[in-house]
Amino acid sequence: MLTQNPIAIERLPPDFAHWAELLDLIRRSFAYMDGVIDPPSSVHRLTEQGLREKARTEIGLLARDGDRLCGCVFLRAKDDHLYVGKLAVDPALSGAGIGRHLMAKTEAVARSLGKPVLELQTRIELAANHAIFARLGFVETQRTAHEGYSRPTTITMRKALT
Repeated sequence: MLTQNPIAIERLPPDFAHWAELLDLIRRSFAYMDGVIDPPSSVHRLTEQGLREKARTEIGLLARDGDRLCGCVFLRAKDDHLYVGKLAVDPALSGAGIGRHLMAKTEAVARSLGKPVLELQTRIELAANHAIFARLGFVETQRTAHEGYSRPTTITMRKALT
């Protein structure tokens, strides 16, 4: 349950020290995919050190409810778009609007960087995620297969910012 405080979205600070907590949040957020998606999520290979490295090359956004870390997203600037990855929300707070807040801030970051498009990838099996991203204005642009798979495993979705 959320406190009475509004959700605060902030950039991952340079002195961030709560890597174990952040990794736990991401793993809990992605846990429902276990046994649903094939191949398994790359989150199983993610480590605290991997997150530190990600934070050095990407823009990390954190969602906080007071002192409680309740969501995150990592953004990577590409030539013509901003790539959205590792969007995670505390499963206990699912449906509270945290993902929408993170995506609104993501759009603001994209605009500030002069990136007119957001891009993300979602697994083919996760129809509920496809619907959520479609409601946020994303459209499917491509289906691709992980190495060694003969069927599509991933859907690429894009949103043009106006």
